[in-house]
Amino acid sequence: MENRTEVTEFLLLGLTDDPRLRVPLFVTFLLIYTLTVVGNLGMILLILLDPRLHTPMYFFLGNLSLVDFCYSSAVTPTAVAGLLIGNQVISYNACAAQMFFFTAFATVENYLLASMAYDRYAAVCKPLHYTSIMTTKVCAGLIIGCYVCAFLSASFYTGDTFSLSFCTFNAIHHFFCDIPVVMALSCSDRYVNELVLIDVASFVILLALLIILISYILIFISILKMHSGAGHRKALSTCASHFTAVSIFYGTTIFMYLQPTSSHSMDTDKIASVFYTMVIPMLNPMVYSLRNKEVKSAFLKIILEKK
Repeated sequence: MENRTEVTEFLLLGLTDDPRLRVPLFVTFLLIYTLTVVGNLGMILLILLDPRLHTPMYFFLGNLSLVDFCYSSAVTPTAVAGLLIGNQVISYNACAAQMFFFTAFATVENYLLASMAYDRYAAVCKPLHYTSIMTTKVCAGLIIGCYVCAFLSASFYTGDTFSLSFCTFNAIHHFFCDIPVVMALSCSDRYVNELVLIDVASFVILLALLIILISYILIFISILKMHSGAGHRKALSTCASHFTAVSIFYGTTIFMYLQPTSSHSMDTDKIASVFYTMVIPMLNPMVYSLRNKEVKSAFLKIILEKK
């Protein structure tokens, strides 16, 4: 059987080749990752410790925090280390593994945001039937479905990318093994692989967006029918955090993955990648906690109990 690749390792060129920027960027990204770890693991711990947060909404939020922690951890330590030591050599298999885990957890987040939109629809539009709609069995089924579909998708994306031939040039102009930049290194014809990848990624992203859009249209219609000002505010407050997270996540995802690799600018891609691999996982716990009275109350309760 013919060996389709001569490359056994890749060279990650990192975020910048300017030595003056490495220390400031190292400190910045280390701080961001620390906040990501503390924020997301803290949110999970808070949800586990406070019985008042044992509801479907916080069940999904706990999983969102876990996913944010995991997909940031698949990338950020490598990027931070690269700022200290310069160009990094990463083996062929390690590159494929990094791509798989990052893509898997990012895709889980895609499906999770859709599941959370359905949960918000049930809470706002069917409040009297909410507990019978969002049962433990339904919530568990949605979460398991998110992980299974995401890991299958990630297997396809990674397999599609690494089925290409990689010859002598192995320098990745990025700080991690992302699909567009690795695919751009291929010395074989990647047109079909790109086309299939864009089609599948488009289906996955647009399916989730369609569920979110329909959910929010129904929520908006339901809010318009409310006669109480307090009801309006409560419904909007319930959805505001989720809508903010959706806007940030899908804005950068669509920018990065729904265009051919030939359309990508390395510098622009790096900035976008920093945003969705490091900044979004740090922001999500803040978005959900700063706008959420129940999370604030649970946090204060734990602090006061320790005192």
